[in-house]
Amino acid sequence: MPTDLSPTARALRTMEILRSRPGTTAAELAAALGVTERAVRRYVGILKEAGVPVESARGPYGGYRLGRGARLPPVVFTEAEALALVMAALTDTDALVGTALDKVVRVLPEDVGRQAATLRDHAAAAPDPHAARPDPATTGALVTACAVRRSVRVTYRGESGRESAGLVDPWAVVVRHGRWYLLCRSHRADAIRTYRVDRIGEVRQTTRAFTPPEGLDPVAVLEENLGTGWEYPVRVVFDAPPGDVARWVRPPMGRLQAAGGGCVLAGSTSAPEMYARDWLARMPFGFRVEGGPELRAAVAALGAQLTAAAEPEAGTGA
Repeated sequence: MPTDLSPTARALRTMEILRSRPGTTAAELAAALGVTERAVRRYVGILKEAGVPVESARGPYGGYRLGRGARLPPVVFTEAEALALVMAALTDTDALVGTALDKVVRVLPEDVGRQAATLRDHAAAAPDPHAARPDPATTGALVTACAVRRSVRVTYRGESGRESAGLVDPWAVVVRHGRWYLLCRSHRADAIRTYRVDRIGEVRQTTRAFTPPEGLDPVAVLEENLGTGWEYPVRVVFDAPPGDVARWVRPPMGRLQAAGGGCVLAGSTSAPEMYARDWLARMPFGFRVEGGPELRAAVAALGAQLTAAAEPEAGTGA
């Protein structure tokens, strides 16, 4: 959650959480809002001062809940906000997003809604063929588990297509580089893992509580771990400066470091054939694979396939 939200905005977010999850405790609200329990009590006070009936109960089944008659205030968009919302949604081809946007446009003030509807009708967005959009239900289950700090059992399909299952502590859901990731600690590997949310199947929340690392910066930790922890090591040397190569390196490929007059890409992968075909083969720089043997074999096989494709058929001449 953004750290620059005003107390009023956080109070409204508190109201939204209590509306969807009655009985939420102060600790759970603090985790969801990224604040202290003392701050949560302040936001509850703001709601009460505004006439919102917030009830609290002590004990093992206690927590905060909204009293009868509580309603969320109307959401008012400026023209710029409405157009920005439509522009963002145009890049998403998900049917649920389109349906939700239709509802938003219909309830906008006439002058604002007219421009938003015109933009929606006349602007064409080319869908991204490589986009992988996670299932909203899966994403919601993970976000909830992060907020209440409960471990989850998940099934995951890796880059190689192999599916595995395991218990993880979900620290944060992070949107980075156009993809949704779950930053978590894997119990089986006893290590930090970064899972693409669109590859997560079943999510089952457990009763096991966990505490994320103190002072966790989810984005920084995600960046550091995207290209690590997989079965096969990767080490690729490029004969080009890091600034040129960096534009072609996606975070899951590993970490790029300067080395002499060029740079080195170090990481790991569970699918060396995909790494060679979809990533390395696209790069417009000379490179050599120093490790590991699996990636070296995949690059050699791809090179042999391309060489064979360029050879003339027998009897046709050069």
